[in-house]
Amino acid sequence: MSEQNKQLVHHFFDEMCNKRQLGLADALFAANHVYHDPSSPWVAAGPAGMKELIGAYHRGFGDAHWDVHAMLDAGDTVVTRWTGSGTHTGDLVGIVPTNKRVAIDGIWMHRIAQGKIVESWNAWDMLGLLQQIGVVPAMGAAKT
Repeated sequence: MSEQNKQLVHHFFDEMCNKRQLGLADALFAANHVYHDPSSPWVAAGPAGMKELIGAYHRGFGDAHWDVHAMLDAGDTVVTRWTGSGTHTGDLVGIVPTNKRVAIDGIWMHRIAQGKIVESWNAWDMLGLLQQIGVVPAMGAAKT
């Protein structure tokens, strides 16, 4: 079962995120899926919430890409270490485009039951993203 779970999560990153097939959320995520991420408290439950979340990054970063570096399975949970990159060419949840290139790291845990992702936790470098697009000054940067 754990190999099937890893394949499900690979499908999420490869097809839904990188190939922009948002409609796959209906097959990948349970109707009652819950997304835990303090930087995105607005994400609704279920596949619709995941479509909106990933779609927001597709709209904000026209060339958005998620690289998977490592994936571990722990029973019903798959843990993925990833890097997201792209150029900020579109509106990102109210942040106007800066045309700056970013690369940020994260860890995403997906809990799977009955062949679907039922709950996920995402911890990633939101501060680094905001610094790289120039919305927040880099720590230690001189004030002007």
